[in-house]
Amino acid sequence: MENKLETDSLEMRLRALESQIYGERRNKSGKPVKCAESLARIQAGLTNTANKRERVKILHKKIEDLMKYLDPQFTDHITVPDAMKLEFILAEEDFLLSQAALLEQVNSMQPLLDSTYIRDVPEHATKLQRLSQIHIKEQDQTEAQSLEVKKLFEEYNKMMFLLSKQFTQWDETLRKMEEAKGIRPVE
Repeated sequence: MENKLETDSLEMRLRALESQIYGERRNKSGKPVKCAESLARIQAGLTNTANKRERVKILHKKIEDLMKYLDPQFTDHITVPDAMKLEFILAEEDFLLSQAALLEQVNSMQPLLDSTYIRDVPEHATKLQRLSQIHIKEQDQTEAQSLEVKKLFEEYNKMMFLLSKQFTQWDETLRKMEEAKGIRPVE
């Protein structure tokens, strides 16, 4: 019974405190607001947040693991033993040596690749393109000129042929006239 009195006394004191803190406020159901309910809700929210935080930490850890598993090198590491990797390297030894020799050759030619001649290639390329266009234009002009000259030669040859024919006719006519008059041609 004494416990019951103590519990009742505590409840009375708690109600007095609640009425001092909350006044006449009531919750949605119309009952007076109780501190214990508010504290219980706050505690539940904090617990829920803490649990979510733990879940977020676990999720981040799983994302890191997933990224690690998605990495092609990781899958190669898991699926291909070191002995097999060694076999792959030994099988490609000749190719790797030839590539190494080519790389050394490129490294030895590095000063040539860094020369002003190579660096000026883009500038020279634009000049070369301009010159190429000029060359094509002049080639077209040369073709047109060649056709014109060919046409003139054909006309010249035709004219010379006609003149030669005319001179031959005149010569024949003159010879016939001289024969008719009895004049002997001079050779």
